[in-house]
Amino acid sequence: MKCTFCGKEFTPGTGKMYIKSDAKILYFCSGKCEKNMIKLSRKPRLTRWTEEHRKNKKQ
Repeated sequence: MKCTFCGKEFTPGTGKMYIKSDAKILYFCSGKCEKNMIKLSRKPRLTRWTEEHRKNKKQ
């Protein structure tokens, strides 16, 4: 599985699955990723330690 926020691969059976009220399913590898996306409403492309930020920075 792949984390929705940071893009890191993690093994099935670990991490958290969050289901939003619009039936969208989000997978998180850690509480850090969950808190940044849900509670703090941060964008992965603007957060420096995520895969999406690194990918956009190279372009």
